[in-house]
Amino acid sequence: MHSVLDELAWRGLVVQTTGREALGSALADGPISLYCGFDPTAASLHVGHLTQVLTMRRLQLAGHNPYALVGGATGLIGDPRMSGERVLNDAEIVATWVDSLRSQISRFLDLEGEHAVTMVNNLDWIGEMSALDFLRDMGKHFRMGTMLGKETVARRLQSDEGISYTEFSYQVLQGIDFLELHRRHGVSLQYGGNDQWGNLLAGVDLIHKTEGHDVHALTTPLVTKADGTKFGKSEGGAVWLDAELTSPYAFHQFWLNAADADVVNYLKYFTFRTQEEIAELEHETETASHQRAAQKALADELTTMVHGEQSTDQAKAAAAVLFGRGDVRELDEPTLLALARELPGAQVSSTTPLVEAFIDAGIAASKGAARRDAEGGGLSVNGEKVSGDDLQREVGELSPLPGGHLLLRRGRKNAAMVRIDA
Repeated sequence: MHSVLDELAWRGLVVQTTGREALGSALADGPISLYCGFDPTAASLHVGHLTQVLTMRRLQLAGHNPYALVGGATGLIGDPRMSGERVLNDAEIVATWVDSLRSQISRFLDLEGEHAVTMVNNLDWIGEMSALDFLRDMGKHFRMGTMLGKETVARRLQSDEGISYTEFSYQVLQGIDFLELHRRHGVSLQYGGNDQWGNLLAGVDLIHKTEGHDVHALTTPLVTKADGTKFGKSEGGAVWLDAELTSPYAFHQFWLNAADADVVNYLKYFTFRTQEEIAELEHETETASHQRAAQKALADELTTMVHGEQSTDQAKAAAAVLFGRGDVRELDEPTLLALARELPGAQVSSTTPLVEAFIDAGIAASKGAARRDAEGGGLSVNGEKVSGDDLQREVGELSPLPGGHLLLRRGRKNAAMVRIDA
């Protein structure tokens, strides 16, 4: 690779720029200061945000100075969606979300050294701006034709609901952010998802009109699946970076289940593997896709990056247990709880006979069926086989897993988790 821009382009991370040659020269002559914004619309980032966070990391590693903006002001407004107004969140809640996102973003970036990331909050300048300042000093530089031509705005105007002035003004606020960071810190590049192109240009134009300076903008792709379905969703909803919202086990499984048609792009977008390493994994996918080498590499690297090596090991151990391999007693309580969410289950009292627990959990159809399975060596509790006589024991007599769980299994393919009421 000749430059960081070439690296980003090879990875498929460059969709639009204000000028490829000018941006390439600026990066080559650098270091430059750059920023990306993240609005606190939830308590956590999700996997879709990783595109932007890791692009910032790549630019930082290339010797440039990153500014990560968490929008305490713009988060109170919300970037217009294609359909429907956003619900305005309470200011106190948004403030706590700002802190959460700052903490998450910081984990991926160098916080010290020559190119340390600087965390900024646009509430620091937008919160102090009066309505007159907003209209006189900023609003006069924005032309209605340009603002109305933005795709999201145009579509919303044609809808029954329309668009409020609050959300319509969002593009002005983002333009102000770029201007303020340019004035305060010399920031000359803003990047974001391709749906942000109009907002990025608003800042470029505002700086040109007020300061007479030419600055740069770059967009990354909106990640989608090859089949056209939305990226970043699992059966339970969004895949979050917060382990409390999406367990490391579920996070690992999300990447492990990537389709062959998607996995090479995901390796380019989300890992720091070299072109040669990814080419080798691509070849393995083409010639031995059943081994899922690329998916395993992707899942392991990202789970370790987001949650740590121990969580990756636990996620892999949980998967082994789920498929009838490995020792369930080696799993910690958070991983057990994640596994319990993946399996059928039931709650039972401590005096429930074990045979009824098998029936309640859907592992056995009847007491007779349970006894026959046990006598054939097909039933187990927490990995230990049970006999016909064991089925009459109360579950409270058994040694539960952390959280009061018992893993019940018939053979390898049928498993459930029951929880013993305290």
